[in-house]
Amino acid sequence: MTGVYESDGSKLSYRDTGAGIPIVFLHPTPLDQDYWRPLTELLSGVRAIVPDLRGHGASQLGTNLQVGGFLLVPDAPILTMEQLASDVLSLLDRLEVPKAIFAGCSIGGYVLLELWRRAPERVQGLAFVCSKPQPDAEANQAKRAANIAMVRAEGTGRLFDGMAQTLIGATARSSRPEIVAALRPRMTVSPEAAVAVQAGLATRPNSLPTVATIDVPVLAIAGGEDTGVTAAEMGVFKSAPGGCTFCLIPDAGHFAAYEQPQKVAEMLGEWIRQVSG
Repeated sequence: MTGVYESDGSKLSYRDTGAGIPIVFLHPTPLDQDYWRPLTELLSGVRAIVPDLRGHGASQLGTNLQVGGFLLVPDAPILTMEQLASDVLSLLDRLEVPKAIFAGCSIGGYVLLELWRRAPERVQGLAFVCSKPQPDAEANQAKRAANIAMVRAEGTGRLFDGMAQTLIGATARSSRPEIVAALRPRMTVSPEAAVAVQAGLATRPNSLPTVATIDVPVLAIAGGEDTGVTAAEMGVFKSAPGGCTFCLIPDAGHFAAYEQPQKVAEMLGEWIRQVSG
């Protein structure tokens, strides 16, 4: 089923399908919940709870975002990882789910780290797909500022066209060129939300100390063709005290779970069986 719930005065959308152990899937930006659909349709024995993150898909951005935290663009509204984590917890409360396994790609993984800091008692396991605990480097922050300037000047078209080409792995673009045509129309984030997301990514906290506190099982899936998150950066999750299963898909890019849903579903499904067993 699909539904709508409220969090901090905004109406947010989600999909809740299947039966079994609850798994919350958090998508990357600038996509929406359909990023996970090819994968979740391959999983059995799970209840897939898949929200549209605030400002994405059918979820509202809201009007109460903080301003002033991104020094390179001091007037930019910021969609913080704290706000996104609060939204997820509100959804769990709405669905009366006390504890779940969480899977996140890119920004979705950054939210997982905030969820762990905020409510570890609600976390049974954490699966990171093409996501890392390191904060934005200075060069990345400068790129975020340039992206904001671009979006404010001309809208999201050129930014999202570039993302469709660079975040999808080279192998997928070459062997299945239709994947760009499938994903690009799902990039429907408004210019205002795109600015807030870029500022939020630029100001996300350093989560390296957080990794040292994660005492539940971790799954880390890296894409060998991911230009934004390297396997070495994701390797830090191996130090999590709860144990980490690390997987590398050499021919996958940043959107690995969409590019190769069968392979990621097999990795995730096996790990879920271990965590829930």
